[in-house]
Amino acid sequence: MSTPHNDALHIKAPSGATAAVLKPSEPVPEGAQEVRGIDFNDYADRSVTVEELVSGMANMGFQATSVGEAVRIINGMRSWQDPETSEKTTIFLGYTSNLISSGLRETLRYLVEHKHVSAVVTTAGGIEEDFIKCLGPTYLGSFSSSGAALRAKGMNRIGNLIVPNSNYCAFEDWVVPILDRMLEEQEASKKTNQPIYWTPSKVISRLGKEINDERSVYYWAWKNNIPVFCPALTDGSLGDMMYFHTFKSSPEQLRLDTIEDLRKINTIAVRAKRTGMVVLGGGLVKHHIANACLMRNGAESAVYINTAQEFDGSDAGARPDEAVSWGKIKVDGESVKVYAEATVVFPMIVAATFAQPQRREARK
Repeated sequence: MSTPHNDALHIKAPSGATAAVLKPSEPVPEGAQEVRGIDFNDYADRSVTVEELVSGMANMGFQATSVGEAVRIINGMRSWQDPETSEKTTIFLGYTSNLISSGLRETLRYLVEHKHVSAVVTTAGGIEEDFIKCLGPTYLGSFSSSGAALRAKGMNRIGNLIVPNSNYCAFEDWVVPILDRMLEEQEASKKTNQPIYWTPSKVISRLGKEINDERSVYYWAWKNNIPVFCPALTDGSLGDMMYFHTFKSSPEQLRLDTIEDLRKINTIAVRAKRTGMVVLGGGLVKHHIANACLMRNGAESAVYINTAQEFDGSDAGARPDEAVSWGKIKVDGESVKVYAEATVVFPMIVAATFAQPQRREARK
């Protein structure tokens, strides 16, 4: 005779639960990558290189895989060559001003110094902070520093960076005489057959020449003839100086032609055999490059690095596929967005791409 205990041993699990938990898998697609991270046991007798580190991140998943993908795409930009003309990929580099304020400035300067990029787009702060750093240092501070206390001391905070207000005073002392000379040249040129029309890119090139400092991104842009576009050039301290200059120079004033620059950046894109975008941050710098690439029905490759989300509909947060819908990235183009703060990941990406010795040599 059975007992309740014995009956319990023969009760089957609910078939619906069994089917749900033990659902058979379909065959894994051919070529699927196994998730695997970096095994530091492989480097027990030596230090791992940055290239090995980033390569090992490619199959880790999450944003590590995006970093690995960014490296692959950038190396693709770097290695491409037109079979008929030997022309290389036209690489547009964009970054927001906070990155020049940070120590990433040295990485950005390296790219321009060694001609790794074809054109640059940034904001007003991304211009002036470079020159200001040549005149006085920026210091590490704290995200939690009191704004009121800093204001009382004449200190300005950018995240956890501190810029003494005296740096901006030094910038004024340096830049105003240059603006004076630029105005004189503008007015004198009206009497010739070749009048001078200043554009933001021409102003940046002139300031890069005048700073004559190899620490400067824009010194190297001037020296290497790499155009730097900044359609919002007046939105910062440089704009303040230009504003004050209008009172000093009245009735004549400096004139900036943004349309000439717009035609210039779009023409660079249109005439390129192949274009690539490397954009750190979002907003104006991201869209200005993408819109130039629209003029050629899209870039062949793109790498975005920022922390913005797409849920508010902002262009800053938009993923590359949204740009495909606008014709700013080609339908068959390669692209990735790395959701990360640029100072954390971009030095690693550069170390595994532009800064590799064999690739430095290949670009010359």
